[in-house]
Amino acid sequence: MTDENAHRATAALSRPFSVRGLTSRNRVAMAPMTRQFSPNGVPGRDVADYYARRAAGGVGLIITEGTYVDHASAGTSDRIPVFHGEDAFAGWAGVADAVHREGGAIIPQLWHVGVTRAEGAPPVADAEPVGPSGVSLSGEPKGRAMTQKDLDDVIGAFADAAAAAERLGFDGVELHGAHGYLIDQFLWEGSNRRTDAYGGGIVARTRFAAEIVAACRAAVSDAFPLFFRMSQWKMDAYEAKLAQTPEELEAILTPLADAGVDVFHASTRRYWLPEFGDSDLNLAGWVKKISGRPTVTVGSVGLDGDFFSAFQGNGSSVTGVDQLLERIERDEFDMVAVGRALIADPEWAAKTLQGRTGDITPFGAEMLKTLY
Repeated sequence: MTDENAHRATAALSRPFSVRGLTSRNRVAMAPMTRQFSPNGVPGRDVADYYARRAAGGVGLIITEGTYVDHASAGTSDRIPVFHGEDAFAGWAGVADAVHREGGAIIPQLWHVGVTRAEGAPPVADAEPVGPSGVSLSGEPKGRAMTQKDLDDVIGAFADAAAAAERLGFDGVELHGAHGYLIDQFLWEGSNRRTDAYGGGIVARTRFAAEIVAACRAAVSDAFPLFFRMSQWKMDAYEAKLAQTPEELEAILTPLADAGVDVFHASTRRYWLPEFGDSDLNLAGWVKKISGRPTVTVGSVGLDGDFFSAFQGNGSSVTGVDQLLERIERDEFDMVAVGRALIADPEWAAKTLQGRTGDITPFGAEMLKTLY
């Protein structure tokens, strides 16, 4: 990329992005990453400082780590934050305030782990794992299939959390519908074997997700945007696909967009790989083309390998962002979410936007042991 082209592309990444009442000062988001530094589910001052440090370093939009909604089976650790209860809400209000003081926007990611919950795990040790059909992602019996009451309770928990996020001063919310967790378990035919209205064909499998989206949309104001994180791959099922073709992807996206999704966050392991044949569009590019909604791309941005290699301490050097800038310049997607590269260097956004990528601190797995 020539200096002139690099300047133009970097300028594209520097553009503000707005949706409903949210405005990000640039196209860089911090990807949600589970850190487990919130004892008893309550984010403290260290969590607020951690997110504020990235906002001070130039990130336009912070998407928090996944936070458990208020349902007994939602979580599987007492060190992952929750999004319910006075103590947690006080902590989250402090997080939002700290990020806003540094000029950033922030949205919490709302999460239910579903049948991936470990038996006997905190925060509610006697809560049984629940999912669409009482089977694990690998198809083995686990937990129990959700009743209509279970479905209604979880839908209500997401809506209550969305309303609380607006009340606490956040700029929107993201619903975690990816990676084989509860919402995704309903979307995927490998874990959804229901024969009622929530299972069967590809459109029927979107019903639970769409009802959560619609309930959240009804619980918040028109100014409050809803993001929806989705993926093809699942934990321990990396080759899984919700959609084999663009037509199948459209069947999934349309009910979600109609229910009120404003932005789709398309999670891939490597953002530069094409999703379907005959096009170099990645998943976020296809989702934008099909749905007409803005999209966020994510997947090993700023690393020289995918995020699993980086997590294990391999592939930890900084990689260039020429291809990323070229794609954002042509509006293939609207924002880019950066994960472990931002753990390594809180100023990754500012350095990238200023063309100082040679100054970026590379990621190493030991960085996951502390919260900085």
